[in-house]
Amino acid sequence: MAIQSLIIILVVLLVLLAIGVPISYAIGISSLAAILQIVPLDVSVLTGAQRTFVGMSKFSLTAIPFFILAGNLMNQGGIAKRLVDFVLALLGKLPGALLVTNVGANALFGAISGSASAAAAAVGSMVREGEEEQGYDKAMCAATNGASAPSGLLIPPSNALITYSLVSGGTSVAALFLAGYIPGIIWAVCCLVVAVIIAKKKGYKGTPGKYDWGNLLKVTLQAIPALSLIIVVIGGIIAGVFTATEGSAIAVVYALLLGILYRNITWKSFWAIVVDSAKMSGMIVFLIGVSNIMGWVMAFTQIPQAISEALLGVTNSPVVILLIMNVILLIAGTFMDVTPAILIFTPLFLPIVKTFGMDPIQFGLILVYNLCIGNITPPVGNTLFVAIKVGDTTLAKVMPYMLMYYVAILVGLLLVTYVPMVSLALPMAAGLV
Repeated sequence: MAIQSLIIILVVLLVLLAIGVPISYAIGISSLAAILQIVPLDVSVLTGAQRTFVGMSKFSLTAIPFFILAGNLMNQGGIAKRLVDFVLALLGKLPGALLVTNVGANALFGAISGSASAAAAAVGSMVREGEEEQGYDKAMCAATNGASAPSGLLIPPSNALITYSLVSGGTSVAALFLAGYIPGIIWAVCCLVVAVIIAKKKGYKGTPGKYDWGNLLKVTLQAIPALSLIIVVIGGIIAGVFTATEGSAIAVVYALLLGILYRNITWKSFWAIVVDSAKMSGMIVFLIGVSNIMGWVMAFTQIPQAISEALLGVTNSPVVILLIMNVILLIAGTFMDVTPAILIFTPLFLPIVKTFGMDPIQFGLILVYNLCIGNITPPVGNTLFVAIKVGDTTLAKVMPYMLMYYVAILVGLLLVTYVPMVSLALPMAAGLV
């Protein structure tokens, strides 16, 4: 029954996605199609509606709309330029100064805004003029911009980690946030290494002259208000001063005040930001609610247990099982967005990794890291295509450079997968594990 139900879910889901049905509807319909072999139509539809309402009624879910609004306020609030100037002053002496700056600024801005595509668009636009003036290869710049942008999705505050917390049965958001720092930094460092290697081969040098400590102090002071958002919000959540939901509301107020202070947000633009954030939040919250139907169907038909038995029947080696999971997640990430993939694969794979003692926090970072790679891989690869558009180039020209970045990022994935302390060191140090 479990295998039959899983096949029905996958076939119906893929068919609906192929004909253009929105992912939320596709998840709900495919789940109901699978349960109809056991439960009557009227009962399954009524139960599905109840599960959707329950899934959307969790108080902790409120954090996602607030963080989305805070991110959109930051996007419009003049933050990107200050972060670019700060990173350029800090790392500008390295070969390929603007490439290195792009990587560092993407990690910071992506973490603050919560969007890899927003980071690629904002930061990429900021450094593009300088790259053109200094004769940088457009395709190389676009590849660097796209490859480094998803690193910010791992560094808190991260909506992907909040979503995982909800689906995984209440894994601590504070612990997940702390766990995201090192994997996010590893992603950024992997991109940084590749950027420096390419820059040396191309002969791109760093900023000329001696290290300007005065300029570093100046741009650091200008960037402190933006960087303080991470310190105030994440520090408060981890210290237990307030919850993730309360922290997200504080982030909104902070981002709004900062945008007004920088004179980049008006009443008109604020209303547009609120409407855009409401639309995005509605889609995500409804998607999470509908995914509750799939969770109910999987539990009722015992699909996770069947998959666990099948994998453990092939091999009992955690190394091989994790490798198989990574391959599946990498493939799924090429055609699915991060949020729906988290909702689908968490209930499938989390019970399996628990059988050999993996902490749910580590698995959450493995899952999100894998799916973030999907942001920069065709055919979906939204962040990659944003970077290509900003860089005014083509996919064919960008892909040779992207292959180098893929290799480096996958090395980072292996570290996150097979070295538990990469994810657990900071939560353990804070007493959250």
